[in-house]
Amino acid sequence: MASSTHNPSVLLKRILSLTDPVPLLLFTDTLAQSSQFLVQEVVHNVLDSQRNKEDNTIIYVGFDEVNKPKFADVFVDVSSTGFTRLSETISSYLPTAQTPVKSGCKNLVVIDSLNHIPRSQLSQFIASIASPHATIVATFHRDMVDSKLEKGLDNYPSAQELLGFMATTVIDIDALPTNGTDEEDINRELGKFNLLRGLNNKIFSITLTNKRRSGRSLNYDFKVDPVNHQYTLLEDKEEDNSLETPEMLQDLATFNLSTSEKQKKARDLVDLPFLEAQSLTTGGTAIVYEYEKDDDYDEEDPYEDPF
Repeated sequence: MASSTHNPSVLLKRILSLTDPVPLLLFTDTLAQSSQFLVQEVVHNVLDSQRNKEDNTIIYVGFDEVNKPKFADVFVDVSSTGFTRLSETISSYLPTAQTPVKSGCKNLVVIDSLNHIPRSQLSQFIASIASPHATIVATFHRDMVDSKLEKGLDNYPSAQELLGFMATTVIDIDALPTNGTDEEDINRELGKFNLLRGLNNKIFSITLTNKRRSGRSLNYDFKVDPVNHQYTLLEDKEEDNSLETPEMLQDLATFNLSTSEKQKKARDLVDLPFLEAQSLTTGGTAIVYEYEKDDDYDEEDPYEDPF
């Protein structure tokens, strides 16, 4: 198991319910499987967990969509608003830092496509609408290539890589193979602009990547059924531990190189030291040293100038 300190299905449920505050929840989809069903699942979970539905505001930002979805309280049509005034328009519907907000209130900013935002302005746009009182649920289409018209960005990361750096949780959405087809067959036909039957189904698969405070990432595959609100774990595949097997480490040394399950559990519970150093300073770095009982500590500076 990648981590036995929690249940993967419970983790996914907490993420889709926004139980823990998340500034940016990133969905990536393709022509084979849209993110619309997963977005609706987030809305369902958020509204289902709230006693007073009027405390929430759902803002839908439509780059691709031209009609207001039923679940949205506010619909921002980018074609009418214009990109230059977009962040200002979105922020006008959100509470400010000085506005008193009820405990447990969850505001959503749903963006149906980040592909239309220039790479040079992508991080600035996300930062301009980020709010402590709202979560951005945004979709990026993986099969749309970055524009080559943007100059001076030869060594700049791609839009998907840039968003992956900013988001603590990324969910890649894929279609479940049906009628004897596999993922390669689907990609081959989509490359020819042929849409197979069974695509954009209400039951699909996702790959969840969740970044932890310790710097590690948890990776899980699920089958998601939004109709019945069920999440089935398909495969547990944390990269850090999946390649480590006792057979691989045998006869490499005279001592044991493998890691037991108990040791893996203890390792997952440890926060790396740099996290404490970050909490002690707002700029630069800090050194954190914890003295032990056997340390020989000399109060005199051995490097002090004797003269």
